[in-house]
Amino acid sequence: MQKDSKIYIAGHRGLVGSAIVRNLQQKGYTNLIFRTHAELDLTNQAAVEQFFAAEKPEYVILAAAKVGGIVANNTYRADFIYANLQIQNNIIHSSYLHNVTKLVFLGSSCIYPKNSPQPMREDYLLTSPLEYTNEPYAIAKIAGIKLCESYNLQYGTNYIALMPTNLYGYNDNFDLEKSHVLPALIRKMHLGKALAEGNESALRADLNRLPIENINGNAEMSTIRSVLAKYGISDTSVTLWGTGAPRREFLHADDLADASVFIAEHIDFKDILKNDFQVESPAYPLTKPEVRNTHINIGTGTDLSIKELAELIKTEIVHYNGQLIWDSTKPDGTMQKLQDVTKLHNLGWKEKIDFTEGVRQVYNKYCS
Repeated sequence: MQKDSKIYIAGHRGLVGSAIVRNLQQKGYTNLIFRTHAELDLTNQAAVEQFFAAEKPEYVILAAAKVGGIVANNTYRADFIYANLQIQNNIIHSSYLHNVTKLVFLGSSCIYPKNSPQPMREDYLLTSPLEYTNEPYAIAKIAGIKLCESYNLQYGTNYIALMPTNLYGYNDNFDLEKSHVLPALIRKMHLGKALAEGNESALRADLNRLPIENINGNAEMSTIRSVLAKYGISDTSVTLWGTGAPRREFLHADDLADASVFIAEHIDFKDILKNDFQVESPAYPLTKPEVRNTHINIGTGTDLSIKELAELIKTEIVHYNGQLIWDSTKPDGTMQKLQDVTKLHNLGWKEKIDFTEGVRQVYNKYCS
């Protein structure tokens, strides 16, 4: 990419997209384009096509997606599969129609089977059933991988699919109804600490910034206490879902952004063909040999248990002195999701942000 290349970042306001915008700007890229959801509905095929016809981006980074935690994924199953399929189909196909030079598609590690061997290598995709709670979302992301792969093989396009591990960062979703595990733990303990210390102003400030079930900081304290209790937050304890036994790998969104831009700058689909399949000079459509699992895992290659994560946030980040209670009647989800990042390291990229320090920075940002 050139510093003045026209780059479209889809999903620029999200956790990942905003980090990618920051990374590109820090590296001197000056011709970035994006649209808010109000300006462009990515599930609308005609609107996306009109946008590409008018703007003609040279590079596309597809970070837009409908995302959520275990509750949201399991509750809004139709919404998750429909919206994500529509977004991917529209952007990837319009990129092909308008001769985009390179597209980077961002998926998720939930594409791998529930009982996948650990750590998960790229070629474990589609080898056994998925985790039920997020199956619709995972299927949509697998379809995105196969869209990129299939367009590359048939048309000679240059689309790279990246599968990041669990993410955290500055623009995370702290909505207790829809958030992922790390921001949920941070906010629960932040609210638990304020409640235990009788810090009414901190409680009201938090709820004014992000209401819980439409309850904001102007509500009566009895109402605030009631809605917090619904989410397991009391004067003396915070209740967390599951047993705490599942293990998770985490990557700072700024590291994912750096990896995404590195791939956009330095790695082409032909490099993957050459390295993984010994295809020197592909002729399209490429039908031999069999080419699959061309996506790239993005992660750290290390993990910790949810219980270890909770204790880290409790003692080193939030400094919460209450009790953590584990509700084993709630689902754990997949017991381990650790990615093999050998392919990524061989391509020349490795994470930079220390995990504990990264979480501390996120909490400080949340508090401020």
